[in-house]
Amino acid sequence: MTNQQKAIAGVTHTPAYVLDESRLLQNLEILKGVQERTGCRILLAQKAFSMFSVYPVCADYLAGTTASGLFEARLGKEEFPGEVHVFEPAYKAEEFSELLQYADHIYFNSMNQLRKFRPQCAGKSIGLRLNPECSTQDEPIYDPCAPGSRLGVTLANLDPDDLDGVEGLHFHTLCEQGADALEITLQAIEEKFGALLHRMKWVNLGGGHHITKPGYDIPLLERLISHVQDTYGVQVYLEPGEAIALNAGYLVTEVMDLVENGLHITILDASAACHMPDVLEMPYRPPLYESGLADEKHITYRLSSRTCLAGDIIGDYSFDKPLAIGDRLCFEDMAIYSMCKNNTFNGMPLPDIGILHTDGSYEVVRRFGYSDFKERLS
Repeated sequence: MTNQQKAIAGVTHTPAYVLDESRLLQNLEILKGVQERTGCRILLAQKAFSMFSVYPVCADYLAGTTASGLFEARLGKEEFPGEVHVFEPAYKAEEFSELLQYADHIYFNSMNQLRKFRPQCAGKSIGLRLNPECSTQDEPIYDPCAPGSRLGVTLANLDPDDLDGVEGLHFHTLCEQGADALEITLQAIEEKFGALLHRMKWVNLGGGHHITKPGYDIPLLERLISHVQDTYGVQVYLEPGEAIALNAGYLVTEVMDLVENGLHITILDASAACHMPDVLEMPYRPPLYESGLADEKHITYRLSSRTCLAGDIIGDYSFDKPLAIGDRLCFEDMAIYSMCKNNTFNGMPLPDIGILHTDGSYEVVRRFGYSDFKERLS
């Protein structure tokens, strides 16, 4: 029996996110190997994966967490032994003192923010985010180096004489990319900011590294890490989110109804808008166990949801045999971003969160209810 089949059989209540513990451990072993061979430190980017029930497991392999705000910083401090690194494009003054209770490393996005908050950061390791103005991708929504980007200090806006207290530099320019894109970015960083690197104690190469994806060039990544550390005498950090839980989770859903309107349509109890928002935002076609592209297999269905949003459609998938009401489907690669970005639009219940353990047993970690919907409102 495959792990997908075990997840389908183990879930008692749909929809449900299911973390595949064995796949998570495989990813963590890969990342641990990179750290051991290079001496770099890899952090969990919580914006992609915040399933804190498995933080103790992750902490056996990783150096700490990164946070994009106050609540993520607190979660990392409370649940994950290790360093806490925080970056926000701008900090709210009324939150900053509390934030400093959780952060070990604090990164600033502009010279203005650095000057405003630096006096409060005694005892913290201060970093500055850079924008090398070097795009390696084609999607503007995910490109921090796109023209007009608000993320990171460009060379023209950098004041190298006003970096008192700054111990590290940070750049995050990648999204689901390989080491070749990092190599291009590093060349731009060294050309524009090389003189500053010699003044630093650490450099954070950001996230977006698909290190655990099959075919990723790990030897090239390790050469780049070693080059930065050896050339500039710095500690290198990486903060992948997706790589940690890539292909390590499922969303199990049930067919509630079948509709005909020029094509075969299913209504599922899972929603793209509520439970896998990247499907509509990116857009993104999630892999689905034992299915094919439209018209690839015997019969094609448009998979849709029970919300009232007309466009709440996951996509067109084909199957070897017709679906029936009550059948269960298993979407794959659902551990990353889905749990962090889901919502209760239309009063949709949030999916269960469970773990498929390495011994094949299934554990429900969290079940949500009406109070989780109501307490977001007033």
